[in-house]
Amino acid sequence: MNTLTLTVGAPANGGSCVARHDGRVVFVRYALPGETVRANVTNERGSYWHADAVEVLEASPDRVESLCPMAGHDGAGCCDQAFIDPAALRGIKGEVVANQLQRLGGFDWQGVAEPVGAGTPTGWRTRVRLEVGADGRAGVHRYRSSELITEVRCGQLSEGLVEALPEDQFREGDQVHVVRDDDGNRHVVCGGQRRRTRVVEGDYEGVQRVGARTWRLPVTAFWQAHREAPETYSRRIAEWAQLQPGMAAWDLYGGAGLFAAVLGEAVGDDGRVLSIDTSRAGVRAGRAALADLPQVRLVTDSVRRALSDAGAAGGSTADVAVLDPPRAGAGREVIDLIAAANVPRIIHIGCEAAAFARDVGLYRERGYTVEQLRVYDAFPLTHHVECFALLSR
Repeated sequence: MNTLTLTVGAPANGGSCVARHDGRVVFVRYALPGETVRANVTNERGSYWHADAVEVLEASPDRVESLCPMAGHDGAGCCDQAFIDPAALRGIKGEVVANQLQRLGGFDWQGVAEPVGAGTPTGWRTRVRLEVGADGRAGVHRYRSSELITEVRCGQLSEGLVEALPEDQFREGDQVHVVRDDDGNRHVVCGGQRRRTRVVEGDYEGVQRVGARTWRLPVTAFWQAHREAPETYSRRIAEWAQLQPGMAAWDLYGGAGLFAAVLGEAVGDDGRVLSIDTSRAGVRAGRAALADLPQVRLVTDSVRRALSDAGAAGGSTADVAVLDPPRAGAGREVIDLIAAANVPRIIHIGCEAAAFARDVGLYRERGYTVEQLRVYDAFPLTHHVECFALLSR
């Protein structure tokens, strides 16, 4: 294994920092800007290399004792930034997003990632998925490895989330979904490729609450992992949407209707909200949770297909469109459809900085202006962020 001594520069998207060796770019994980480290090269194919810092020779003042006991260059890939002071990490995340926005979106922005709720860096995660190995024990993968770490002590996990799991009911290859719902009950559901989903603790559905509204959601369906994210994001949507009674809104990639609830309450009985998602389980849960809002219609479909079909989209445009796409972003085709529908106000959310920046650039090419932009530290101890942009034209 090639070992290098490197002085590390600016942070890059994905959790690494940039260093140079003999003119070649090296992306170094587990290092901070300004540090000098000894690093093992893990991939030296192509025009740039990847390396892991294994010894810190000159430390940054922002380096702290790891807040996750199982993370690090020889541990799990869960908390790749657990060695950074949480406040400093929020600054680094802001710098990374700013760089991506400038490079890929042609937009200049400066800022830091904001804490979600109280901003506690540990114990925020209320749902996790584990895998079961040949020994029948559940765990998470060692970074870049098929090996499982079964002593799961991740700093993200809420207290007791994975303690005393009913492993006598697990089978090799199971995907184990563990959720602590808003009633404090733990639910453990197992499944796998070509296997029937089965409940081994609690129920198949967990209770999630935002404000006065309750969802009963399958444990395997999508819901925000950070316990305070649904409330935080809902407030942001309500503030930025600026909807009035009688208006219309689109909730694209809407899941179980978290944002559709906010939009539906704002437009009132005379308004309309169309929420679209591919998850049948999520849409089904949303219909039940929002049964008192007949102005909200939840559709199981792809966003691209639904917007291309005038009938599915209700045959008209919207005053506001909210998009919360998966990590790959919305992309050119969906953004073209929104622009062609002349939607005047967009709230676009992204959980991957490069895809988010690219999408912002696509909107700007179509005549939209960025009115506001906020970045949330929704995944403390990791390099991940949640980005919100308000655009109009």
